[in-house]
Order: sequence, then structure tokens, then C-alpha cells
Amino acid sequence: MPKAQKNRASKQGYTSPTQLTLAGFETPFSKTLNPANRWVRLAHKIPWDTLVSVYQDQMNNEAFGADGINPRVVIGSIIIKHMCNLSDRETVQQIQENMYMQYFIGYSSFSDEEPFDPSLFVGFRKRLGVEQINLINEKIMGLSGNGEDVAAKENKDKEEEPPPTEGIVGEDKKQPETPVELPNKGQLLADATACPQDIGYPTDLNLLSDAREKAEELIDLLYPHSKLADKPRNYREIARKEYLHTAQKKSKSKQEIRSAIRKQLAYLKRDIRSIHRLIDETGFIPLGRHQYKYLLVIQTLCDQQEKMYKERTHSIEHRIVSIHQPHVRPIVRGKTNAYVEFGAKIQVSLMNGIAFLEDLSWEAFNEGTRLMSTVEQYKRRFGYYPKTVLADKIYCNRDNRAKLKGLNIILRAKPLGRPGKAVEAHVSPGERNPIEGKFGQAKTAYGLNRIKARLPQTSESWIASIILVLNLVKITGQVPVSLMQTVFTYSARAMQQIKLPPWLDLEIFLNFYSTRITAT
Repeated sequence: MPKAQKNRASKQGYTSPTQLTLAGFETPFSKTLNPANRWVRLAHKIPWDTLVSVYQDQMNNEAFGADGINPRVVIGSIIIKHMCNLSDRETVQQIQENMYMQYFIGYSSFSDEEPFDPSLFVGFRKRLGVEQINLINEKIMGLSGNGEDVAAKENKDKEEEPPPTEGIVGEDKKQPETPVELPNKGQLLADATACPQDIGYPTDLNLLSDAREKAEELIDLLYPHSKLADKPRNYREIARKEYLHTAQKKSKSKQEIRSAIRKQLAYLKRDIRSIHRLIDETGFIPLGRHQYKYLLVIQTLCDQQEKMYKERTHSIEHRIVSIHQPHVRPIVRGKTNAYVEFGAKIQVSLMNGIAFLEDLSWEAFNEGTRLMSTVEQYKRRFGYYPKTVLADKIYCNRDNRAKLKGLNIILRAKPLGRPGKAVEAHVSPGERNPIEGKFGQAKTAYGLNRIKARLPQTSESWIASIILVLNLVKITGQVPVSLMQTVFTYSARAMQQIKLPPWLDLEIFLNFYSTRITAT
């Protein structure tokens, strides 16, 4: 019996690069776009008119200024950037080269020009803050952002004729309508995580060295404006050598690190005194906004490091871990691979696979204090409280348990007290896997584990955009209606050509097939 032939390689012949020209290259632009493409499908599922109105409210161009860039191009570019986990420059280049992305952002035809300069992404993030992106997220998910609309829609079916009113003859007396509370529905999952910033691992010695070098730059800027004849000494070369002598060692003892910190702290304090002397001699502060901010940061850092050095501790309130991003704080997570992470802490809720960013803070917070606000946000979006809440152990304190019980909400968590018999409301570890999977998806695929924005407002917009992309990926994965119709049409034609047994009806079979496709 002959063996089956296998095509292990392409059969296309080789063509010399010198013979292939751009004019002879065949392009598919004369054809129509593929409707099953992910950007085409996603473009049809986003309510662009609503999102454009949200963006235009931030511009306020009706009163001041001229019209800016097309809002759909702005929002679409941000979605493309985070969905593909690209840099700002790479995002612009991809849009310039990809016709499907241009269709997604609203282009009517292919263009080989850049849609905008990559530096404008910073301005986009400043305009679209956390509140605006969360509102866009709710609009895309089909939520009005106000649970009253949902409640009114469901109460409309339950309306009854108003009871007869008693009053004086000739005067109608209306009784005030009392809103009907809807029964609890749905399941709410809540959890918190940290979003590390793109900074180097902070150590006391490195921070003091960075602050000293920045102080030396400020001295160089201030000296030409002063009336001093001689430039203040700062011993920058000696300080640099002493820093490298300890920092470049493979293994350093605690005494060596402490001695190096003491020397760098002395150099930094001397530079700060020289800066104040130059300012006093000048009579004004000849520094720009950014330079003056650095001056305040290094002074605060010097005070913190001096206090920690004297008290022999490594923790202090509102500790600065980066002179370039002073808003970043250490977040103690207690994980095996990363005991401390440096960045913002967020709390996310999950409802039927859709994630919502509930809280974002640069300071560490106790998750147990944010559970009830998350439950209230759930009611604001959907018009009713959740039926069950799945949360981690830190959320389940006595105060939260009592409040949830008063709202007839079932808390799926480990009961208080000593371990006893099995409890029906006990939550198994696998039931909270969906929200942990969302965090893993956001950090692995979309860059939530490394926020590359530098300003606090742009970093917050970056984080909120990633949560938005998670939901867009969720709704894009659903089977589109056009594809389902194609499958059903093909199935109907195929079944008509086949002689079905008398006990199988074609209409019943296609209905069953459609329900299976929708479920998957």
C-alpha cells in the first residue's frame, strides 16, 4: 500500500530579490476586508457615538479652542496600544501599516501617513483619566452607569393600578411613589493587586546617590545666577568613587552599607546647604517647575534617610523610592517571589467575566475597608445588590459580615471561629480563580506588571485602559451574529441535501445547534 504524501514545505519557487519590484507585487487592497477579523468585529461592538461624547466633554471645545484630533482615532489608538501591548511609537507605526487597524479607528480608506505624533499619547492619557475610562468601560458593556434605569425598566412590568386616594372634593391628592427594591441577583468577586511601576529596585544607597547627582545639577544651574565668586565645593568625584566602591561589590556587609549611606548622606546634606546659599545670594529662585520639584523631592528624601539612619530602620511613612516618580510607594504583598512591590494598588470587581476598576491608590490600603463601597458600586451599575459575594479572607471581618447580612447578601467565605463542620456558604479556592486569572491575564499579556508611564495621572490612565482592554477581549471572543448566520445557512443547505430520518426535524435540529453554538 503506497504511503500518503505529506507537504512538509512550501512549493512556491524562489524569486531573486533583484527581479521583484514594488510595481509587480500583488496587493490584496482591491479585495474587501475580512468580516471575521478581530478589529472589524470589535469595531461593530463598540458604541462609538457614546464614547466620542465622553471624550468631547473633556475637551470643552464648544467654548474654547478649535477642534482636535478625531475622538475615535484617540480612543481607538489607546485600545490598540494596550490590546497589543505596544509602545507609543510602535502603536503609531502599526496603525500606519495595518489597514484593519485603520478601519477600527474610523478611516474610510487606507492611508500610509501617521495618524498623529507618538508624543500626543501623553496628552491623551491626561485627558482620559480613571473616571472617564471607567465611564467608557460601562458604556461599552451596555451599562448606563446609573442603576435607576435598570430598576425602572424592571419595575415597569410590576406596575399596578394606583389605589384610590382620599381627599377633598374637587382636589386630587397624589400619594408619593415609593421605589420598589429589586431582589438581589448575580455574583460579585472582589480582589486587590499591585501594579508595579517601571523603576529600578530602590535601595537606600542608590537613592542617596541619585539625589546627590541631581543636587549637583541644581548647583550647576544656580551658580551662574548668583553673586558668589567661587563655586561651592561638592566633592562630586570623590563621592562617586566612594559610592561605586561599595555598590559594585558582589557581597556587602551591613556595616559596609551603613558606612556608605552615612558618607552619601553627608555629601547630600552639604549640597542642599549649598543650594540654599546660592538661592539666598541670588535673591530669587531661578529654577523651572521641574527643577524646583526635584529640589523639594531630594530635601524630603534626605530627611527620610537621615531619620531612618538614626533610628536604624528601613520603613517610614510616605517613603520615597524614586526621585523621578516620588508618588510611587512600596506595597507589601507578602508573595513568595515579590515580598514588596513598588507602584499603585488597585481593587477590581468581577461580574460575569466583566472587570471593573473600583479603587486605585498610590498608598497601601486595607482591602476590608473597600468591600462595601464595591457592593454599592454594583448596585449603582445594575440597580440591585448582588446575591452572593466571593472575597478573600481579609475582606471578611465582622463589620463587613454584619453589613452584608443586613442587605441579605450571602458571603461565600470561611466562617469565623474555630474550624468546625462543613458550612454550605464556604468558598473553595477554585471559585475565586476567575478574578485571579484576570490579574494574570492583565499582567502577562497586557503589561499590568510594568507600568511605563511616569506621571501619576498618566499611570492611572494606563492601568484603567488595561482593565478596559480585558473586557474588550472578552466581548470580542463571543461568536459574532454574522458568523452564526453563515454557519446556520450552510448547515440548512447541507441538511436539505441529505435525507433525514423521519424522527429528526430540520428546524428542531438547527435550533438545538444554534443554542450549542451560543453557549460555546
